[in-house]
Amino acid sequence: MATQVTNYQCPGCTGPLQFSPTTGKLECEYCGGSYTSAEVEAFYAEKNRKAAERTAAPADDRWGEDAAHMRAYSCPSCGAELLCDDTTAATACPYCGNPSVVPSQFADVKRPDYVIPFRVEKDAAVAALKQHYKGKPLLPGSFAKESHLEEVKGVYVPFWLYDGQAHADVTFSATRSRVHTTPNERITTTEHYRVLRSGKVAFEKVPVDGSTKMPDSHMDAIEPYDYEQMEPFSMSYLPGFLADKYDVSPEECAARAEERCRNSAILAMESTVTGYSTCAVQHADVRIDRKEPGYALLPVWLLSTKWQGKNYLFAMNGQTGKLIGDLPVSMGRLAIWFAGLFAIIAALATLAFEIEAGLICGAVLSAIICAVMAGSMKTANLQSHANAYIPSSGVTLTGSADRFIHRTVSRQPINRNQPGPGKR
Repeated sequence: MATQVTNYQCPGCTGPLQFSPTTGKLECEYCGGSYTSAEVEAFYAEKNRKAAERTAAPADDRWGEDAAHMRAYSCPSCGAELLCDDTTAATACPYCGNPSVVPSQFADVKRPDYVIPFRVEKDAAVAALKQHYKGKPLLPGSFAKESHLEEVKGVYVPFWLYDGQAHADVTFSATRSRVHTTPNERITTTEHYRVLRSGKVAFEKVPVDGSTKMPDSHMDAIEPYDYEQMEPFSMSYLPGFLADKYDVSPEECAARAEERCRNSAILAMESTVTGYSTCAVQHADVRIDRKEPGYALLPVWLLSTKWQGKNYLFAMNGQTGKLIGDLPVSMGRLAIWFAGLFAIIAALATLAFEIEAGLICGAVLSAIICAVMAGSMKTANLQSHANAYIPSSGVTLTGSADRFIHRTVSRQPINRNQPGPGKR
C-alpha cells in the first residue's frame, strides 16, 4: 500500500497551495487566497502531525535491489501513484500538478533546523540562463539556438552548516629588498625574516551540501547565501518545489568544511604580515574546534540543457539569483582568437625585441589569454576557502614575532654600451 501524502490545500476553496518566492506566502491560483507560513501551519497542524507518524510501506519485490531505494506515494488529489527515490522529501503530482509534501520522509532522519525560502521565480531563472549565453566569444554559435532546455527544477538542497573556531600557528618566510645603483653596478640588498603569527579565527555556518545527487562544484559556486533571510524550518515552504533529505552524514561532510576553514585561517594570519616585499608560508599548524552542525534546506534552481547528445547542468542560487555552469568551447573559435592575438602581440613584441623573441612572446601570451578565456566558460568550481563566513570580529591575533635571519647582496653590472629597446 502506498504511503499517504499530505498536501497543503487552500482553507477557502481546497485548491492546492504553492509557495510564491515573490510574496513569500502560500497562494491559491484558483480563488486567489494568500496565507503566511504560520497561518497554514496552524491550520494544518493536526494533519501534519498525523502524516509525520506514518512510515513508508515495504517496497515491491518486483523492483529487485532497486526497491530498497524507492518509495510509493498516493496523490491525495487525484489518487495517482507517485514513485520517488528514498531521498526525495517533497514532490508534485505529474498528472494533476498538485504540489504535495511527504512529511513521513523526514521521520527517520534529523528534522531541518532552518530553511531559506525561494526568492527567484522559475521564469527569472530561465531568463537568466539565456542571458548567461551572451557575451561568450568562445561559445559555439549553434549552442544557444540548438540547445534544448530539458528540465527546470526548484530544489531545496540539504546543507550542513558548521560553526567553529580555528586556532592557527603559522610560520612565514618574508623578505625586504632595496636597490641602489653605482656608476657600474645595480646592487640589490635583501633582508630575510622568519615571521611567526598565532591567532584564532571564528567561522559561522560554513555550508556543505549533504546530497550525493548535487555536484559539489555547482553547490559551492553559487555561494554565498544571505543568512539574514534564514527561517526556522516549516514544511509550508515546500509545496511547489522538490526537497531532498540528506544522504551524506555531517561527519562525512566535515572534512570539506574544515579544509576551507584551515585555508582561510592561514590567509587571515598572512594578512597581518605587513611591510615586506614577499611573504610565503613555511609551516602551518591549524586546529579546528567545531560545534554540532546545523541542518538547513537551501533553495537551488537546477536547469538542464541538452546539445549534440550531451547534457549541461546549470545551478542558480534560488535566493540571490547567482547562476553558474560549464559551457562548451568552440575549438574553431579558439583557434581564430589565438591566431589573431598572436599576430598582434608578436608584431608589437618584435618592435622591442629580436624577431625570434617576439614570436616566442606572441605565442606564450596568446596561449595564456586563450587559456583564461576558455577557463571563464567553466564557472562550476569547488570552494577552497571560507572567508565569507568569518564574522567582522572573527579574527583575533594572539602572538606575533618577526625575527631577522640574514642578509644577501646581489650585484648586476651595468653595461652602458648595451643598445636600448628597438636598437640593433
